[in-house]
Amino acid sequence: MEWLPVRRALLSVTDKSGLGDFAGFLSSAGVELVSTGGTLAFLREKGLPALAVSEVTGFPEILDGRVKTLHPRIHGGILADKDNPLHLAALAEHGIRAFDLVCVNLYDFAGAAHRNPDPRSLLEEIDIGGPCLLRAAAKNYHSLLVVPAVSRYDQVREELSRRGMRASLPLRRGLAACAFAATAAYDSLIASSFLPGSCLRDTAEGE
Repeated sequence: MEWLPVRRALLSVTDKSGLGDFAGFLSSAGVELVSTGGTLAFLREKGLPALAVSEVTGFPEILDGRVKTLHPRIHGGILADKDNPLHLAALAEHGIRAFDLVCVNLYDFAGAAHRNPDPRSLLEEIDIGGPCLLRAAAKNYHSLLVVPAVSRYDQVREELSRRGMRASLPLRRGLAACAFAATAAYDSLIASSFLPGSCLRDTAEGE
């Protein structure tokens, strides 16, 4: 798909800088917003209409928020290839609506480690759903636009405004690369906080 119309977006961010303006832009252009937890509360405080992920999945957030977006109605809507009739048929069969944009930034693990390096407490600062969303959206960049950082809001807004709420393939591919870089750096940071250096030695020995 060369040009992707953006009509439905999933937003789940830790850093809410600029989110009000970005989400407001999407909403004013008729994009349906779906969100989680603190992001949902933020959007509603700004007076923006947004659906809770639990309204989409039909299942509440559980385990103190550890499980909320890990659901077929979310990931099916992200991973469906919109150029593949079988994928579209599967969405229709299961009543799943596709997403066109996924905006995610990750828990601040580095800041949490600095504030409280206790290993048990630090486990709760490891983002699971966020990297899954980013990787799924980046993998499917042919059918979806991923926005992995606050610094990309203006770039995305400029193109969508100029192109009638359509995202080009080069933009989607470029931001997919940024998303993979973000999750790789995040996982590397977590690994180094557990056993500094040991995993690198294991990798070297495996080669």
